[in-house]
Amino acid sequence: MNTSITRFLLLSLSLLVVGCSGMNDDLDPTKGWSASKIYNEAKSQMLDGNYEQAAKLYESLQTRYPYGVYSQQAELEQIYSYYKQGEKASAISEADRFIKAHPNHPGVDYAYYMKGLANFDDDLGLFGVYSPEDLAQRDSKPYRDAFETFKELVTRFPKSKYTPDAIVRMRYIVNALAKGDIVMARYYYKRQAYLAAADRAKEVLIDYSKSPQTEEALYILAKSYQAMNLTQLSNDALRVLKRDFPESKFLQNKPSINRPWWKKII
Repeated sequence: MNTSITRFLLLSLSLLVVGCSGMNDDLDPTKGWSASKIYNEAKSQMLDGNYEQAAKLYESLQTRYPYGVYSQQAELEQIYSYYKQGEKASAISEADRFIKAHPNHPGVDYAYYMKGLANFDDDLGLFGVYSPEDLAQRDSKPYRDAFETFKELVTRFPKSKYTPDAIVRMRYIVNALAKGDIVMARYYYKRQAYLAAADRAKEVLIDYSKSPQTEEALYILAKSYQAMNLTQLSNDALRVLKRDFPESKFLQNKPSINRPWWKKII
């Protein structure tokens, strides 16, 4: 290609890029704003509940002023703006980025807390309203991730103002997941899938040993072993049930052949 033509094309392309850049700047309402002005406007939008607009302003602040106090605070508040918009994946990603970039920041405990909240699902406590089929298909990974994040917060920042709430949520998660496994254990037992029922009950005893569901887990384990003619294992499970829960309703109200225990419970 002719050298003159090549130079002309390159010059034209450069002018086009500059022109487009100028147009974008003209469309940016924050052009010429200071970091404090952008931050204060974003904060105002956040307080008014305009989370999408606040997120855009925080993004603009981080782009124009990537260093400094305002930028770091914007990163933290951006997590919350994503969370309030229901963009949980973005909130988690932003929290991870902040934790990695600023591990010693005074507000890093907040990043952990918000990451945990983003994984946490308030429907977790409603496991009982789901059918066993639905429950089996639910992905428990987000809840387990939430637990691990809250656990890290509690371990690293025991005096954080977010720690008490994180502890409550951790207990909630454990009890809800244990309840989910118990529902599935009953489901398997009713369908005479005794090995599967026993396995679910054992998961509760191993993974959620401090949850209230361990009482029924021991009983299901005993009944499942009994149904499989594993008498010694069944007796062992009953012995532990009697030792740990001497007043257990499962021991006091022995279910009859015509009235299975799960029909008394569910």
